Amino acid sequence: MGTGRLQGKIAIIVGAGQQPGDTVGNGRATAERFAQEGATLLLVDINEAWAESTREAVAALGGSASVLRADITREADCAAIAAACIERHGRIDILHNNVGRSKGDRKTVEMDADAWDAIMAMNLKGMFMTCKHVLPHMIERQSGCIVNISSTSSLAARPSITYKTSKGAVNTMTQHIAMENARHGIRANVILPGLIDTPMAIERRAQERGVSRDVIRAEREALVPMGRMGTAWDVANAALFLASDEARYITGVILPVDGGLLEKRG
Repeated sequence: MGTGRLQGKIAIIVGAGQQPGDTVGNGRATAERFAQEGATLLLVDINEAWAESTREAVAALGGSASVLRADITREADCAAIAAACIERHGRIDILHNNVGRSKGDRKTVEMDADAWDAIMAMNLKGMFMTCKHVLPHMIERQSGCIVNISSTSSLAARPSITYKTSKGAVNTMTQHIAMENARHGIRANVILPGLIDTPMAIERRAQERGVSRDVIRAEREALVPMGRMGTAWDVANAALFLASDEARYITGVILPVDGGLLEKRG
């Protein structure tokens, strides 16, 4: 695919599947942008059909990708992700963690402890375990890049407790991994998407409240200083920059992609 910014790189995208909806999700968009810039991809998702849909989109662009089904809340599956990438491609240059959920989140006094565990297992423990199993291969090569997707919820007010707490921990965990592994030539950064027009953000809220997608979009757009929601391409382009050699001296950074949303804290 020519000389791209990720030419010759091997990238794992965890949460690469495309959820049903009328917009592109962050995983799909990141996969397409990485492929356009020359990366070979391992597309990981718990829903194999969703990941296969992304693989087809990548193939249509002339990119190279394969699919692996995995449940990142199981450590054996996280070990299998790293093993599959080594088996198929011989190395791991980029790990992009794009899995998260907020479904089941509540106010503190209403929060079910089992639901807390389930959200934490996916949003935080899952990212820890994918990093844990990829890092030895990166350390061996003294090279690598990790990009974790957090949320502006980690730094802003939110009506419910668990999602915010888990994403705040993703920030600090990423900073720790950056510090711990800098001497090995490994970078780790975290992206904080704001209000992004993705199926995950729109479809469930519209369904749960029995209103149209446009009502949800209008409510969210009213909150953003730029007056509009972002798209998955905005997140994907930030991820592409952080994964590329253009960001070779950048590690431990918390990068909001939010249309100015977090400036409202000031």
